[in-house]
Amino acid sequence: MTRQSTVIALGGGVVGDVTGFAASMYMRGIAVVQAPTTLLAQVDSSIGGKTGINFSTIKNLVGAFHQPRLVLTDIHTLQTLPIREYRSGLYEAIKYGIICDRELFEQFAESRDLLLQRNPEAVERLVARCAAIKGDVVSRDEKEGDLRRVLNLGHTVGHGLEAAAGFRRLKHGEAVGFGMIAAVRISAALSRMRQEQAARVESVIRSIGSLPSMAGLKLKVIMEALQHDKKVRDGAVHFVLPLEIGRVEITNAVPLELVRETVKVLIDENKVRR
Repeated sequence: MTRQSTVIALGGGVVGDVTGFAASMYMRGIAVVQAPTTLLAQVDSSIGGKTGINFSTIKNLVGAFHQPRLVLTDIHTLQTLPIREYRSGLYEAIKYGIICDRELFEQFAESRDLLLQRNPEAVERLVARCAAIKGDVVSRDEKEGDLRRVLNLGHTVGHGLEAAAGFRRLKHGEAVGFGMIAAVRISAALSRMRQEQAARVESVIRSIGSLPSMAGLKLKVIMEALQHDKKVRDGAVHFVLPLEIGRVEITNAVPLELVRETVKVLIDENKVRR
């Protein structure tokens, strides 16, 4: 291959991350095209140029920002996706409604059955809207200086869960689903979000399907991973907390003891697959 070569990442989020990272390093960077075939990759990970690999117990510790020349999505690839992989993408998709688009959230709730049936029109609307939101955010903040951090809703706790699960037992979207539930519970406990709105968000997240068992996940490992996350700034863990459906804030004023207790309750509640 030469500097004029182009690499095509045909697959899901891991394929896109690893291929994009390889392209960023080879001869100091060659072109990459992202062709995502999973829902999670189509609505999120293929857009924005984040590439990387996990190292030790830290998610995406080694990586680079390397923008694709093109993102080519075909929703028909989702028809053969295993149900668990498909639902994993739905958790990531609902995130966009929670952070900045209440209309998307309500449409998601109303068309949940169609989405679970993989109705082409419903899926296309969802993918297009999520891709448009992420494209807008990352075009204004490519390297996560400030605005782009809102996209990390659910990822602070989620990455800790993935690390505790050895990056194998939980799908990324499932970990984000748990992380968003933790975020709304923390926000409600801090009186930043009304209890009824927090309950509605959790209800819609759980309506996607049964989240996997968390039996065996160690709270200590989760908390250690959380404090080594890339979202730590000046020694403080920064959380994205929903204030209402469609609006979030980024804050470092979240007591770690509250996080610990929230995660502990989640683990206790989800020790058995529902």
